[in-house]
Amino acid sequence: MKKLFSSLPFRLILGIAVGILCGLVFPESVMKVIVTLQYIMGQLITFCVPLIIIGFIAPSITKLGANASRLLGVAVIIAYASSICAAFMSTGAGYILIPHLSIDTSVAGLRDLPEVVFELNIPQIMPVMSALVLSVLLGLAATWTKSQKIIDILAEFQNIVLDIVSKIIIPVLPFYIATTFCNLSYEGMITRQLPAFLQIIVIVMLGHYIWLAVLYLLAGAYSGKNPWEVLRHYGPAYLTAVGTMSSAATLAVALRCARKSSVLREDMVSFGVPLFANIHLCGSVLTEVFFCMTISKILYGTLPSVGTMILFCMLLGIFAIGAPGVPGGTVMASLGLITGVLLFDDAGTALMLAIFALQDSFGTACNVTGDGALTLMLTGYVEKHGIKNENLKAPIL
Repeated sequence: MKKLFSSLPFRLILGIAVGILCGLVFPESVMKVIVTLQYIMGQLITFCVPLIIIGFIAPSITKLGANASRLLGVAVIIAYASSICAAFMSTGAGYILIPHLSIDTSVAGLRDLPEVVFELNIPQIMPVMSALVLSVLLGLAATWTKSQKIIDILAEFQNIVLDIVSKIIIPVLPFYIATTFCNLSYEGMITRQLPAFLQIIVIVMLGHYIWLAVLYLLAGAYSGKNPWEVLRHYGPAYLTAVGTMSSAATLAVALRCARKSSVLREDMVSFGVPLFANIHLCGSVLTEVFFCMTISKILYGTLPSVGTMILFCMLLGIFAIGAPGVPGGTVMASLGLITGVLLFDDAGTALMLAIFALQDSFGTACNVTGDGALTLMLTGYVEKHGIKNENLKAPIL
C-alpha cells in the first residue's frame, strides 16, 4: 500500500478524483481557500519553469559541442513538421466529419469561482520564451568560445535545478492538479459544458491518439529502436498535462519520464524535452484546426475553403513554435490568424476560446507525449551521424 501511494501516477489520478468530488460538494467559503491555494501553487510552478529551461537546455547545448547548431535546426524542423502535418490531418477529418455532426452550441450555465483571498505573486525571473532564447544563445556562445568556467557553472546549475524539481515541484503537482479539477467541477465545466461538445471532443481525442501513434511509429522506424520503450513511461506526464493544462508546468514530470527510457540518449533528453515543450504543440494545433472548422460551420454556415485552411495550417505551425506552453497558449497566440485568415467575428472568437478551454488539457497531454517521439528521432539522428554522447550520467528525477 505504501508503494502504491508513493507512485506518482496513482497520486495524480487520486488528485483528479478527489478534486472533482470536492468541487461538487464544497461551499463557496471553502472554495475561496481552494482557489487561493491553487493560485499560490501555480505561481510557484510557473516561477520554476524558466529555471528548468535554462538548467537543462543550456548545459545540454554545451555538451553537444560543434554539433549544437545543427541539432537545434533539426529539432525546430521536426517540431514544425509534426505540427503542420497534424493540422493537415485534422483539416481532412474536418471536411469529412463536420458536415454530419449535430452539435449543441450552448456554453451558458457556469458558476463563477470566488475571488482569491490574497494574491501571493511570484513573478518569473523572465518569460518562458526569453528563457528559451537565453538558454540557446548562452549554450551556443559558451560552446563557440570554449569558456570552460561558464560550462562548469551551467553544469552545477543543472544539478541544483534537478533537486528543485525532485524535492519541490514533483511533490506539489498532485495537490495542484486536485485544486485545478476542484475548480472546474465547482464551476460546472465538467458536468455542464462537456456534454454539449462531447462529439467533437471525442473526435479530437481520437485524432490525438492517431497522431501520437504515427509519431512513435515514425520515430521507431527511423531510430531502429522500440518506441514502446519510450511511450510506456509517459503515463505520469500525460496525467500531469491533463491536470495542469500546461506543457511548461508538466516539464518536470516529462523529464522524469523520458529519463526512465532505456532507448533515449540522456543528452538528447536534457536537450530535446525542454525545447520541444515550448516549440512542439501538435495536439493543440490539431485541436484548434478542427474546432475552427466546426465553429465556422455552426456560426457561418460553411467550412473555410481548402486554400484558406492550407494557409491557416502553415501559419499556425509557425505561431505554435512561439506560443507559450501555458493553458490556452496556442489559441491565444493565434487569435490574429483566426480573425485575419478565417475572418471570425467576436462571436466566433469567443466560442472558439470557450470550447478550446474544454479540451485544452488533452491537447497539452498530446503535445507532451509527442515530445518523447521527437526526442527518439533526435536520438536516432545523433547515432546515425556519429555524434558522441558527452553527457554525464544524470540522476533520474
